[in-house]
Amino acid sequence: MNDILFLDPGHAFGLENRTDAFMVENFAMVDQYAFGALDLSPFKAIVVHDFIDQEYMYRQREKLAAYLNAGGIVVWAGHLVKEWLPGCAIFTPKEVKSHTDYELTFVSEHPVFIGVDTNDMTYNKGVAGFFARGSHTPIPDGAEALLTLPNDKVTTYIDRVTTKGTIFAHAGRDLFAQRGQGKTTDAISTQLLTWIHDEAKRLEEAK
Repeated sequence: MNDILFLDPGHAFGLENRTDAFMVENFAMVDQYAFGALDLSPFKAIVVHDFIDQEYMYRQREKLAAYLNAGGIVVWAGHLVKEWLPGCAIFTPKEVKSHTDYELTFVSEHPVFIGVDTNDMTYNKGVAGFFARGSHTPIPDGAEALLTLPNDKVTTYIDRVTTKGTIFAHAGRDLFAQRGQGKTTDAISTQLLTWIHDEAKRLEEAK
């Protein structure tokens, strides 16, 4: 069995994940509502999709926190509307007056985004804002900011301080969907996957 859990929300725009070769090869795809009864111990990471039922995840917040405090990894992409993810602030939309308000800036180099052009993130077929339209502000003290919108609004960060595990939080669409578009962003899905495995190894060695 694959050791990275992908909680499947079953939404219409993501049904192809169930048959996509990359997803099938690398993830254990499980219906979101099976989470409450699921044994999480076999999984080095949990990927929570942006279409997840957040009311349900709020009811499961203690289970998720226990998983993280046991040294697990959670990768979340989306707009947080309920406080179910430890340390993560509720999503704040970016005030927009121009398409340039969605332009992204790297805070520092990171393996997940090596070789990725921020213009390819900001613009898709000439339209801005698909990658991130706001932030989870403020991020926890001591968390590592990776990407910002103008005015230093953090869209993407890594939190190794709130729990004993690691949270990779992104205030936008599913990062594993960033593939097959013929742009530099195609690298994000595979590089994030590699980072998960490397981070899991680091956490295990730190025990």
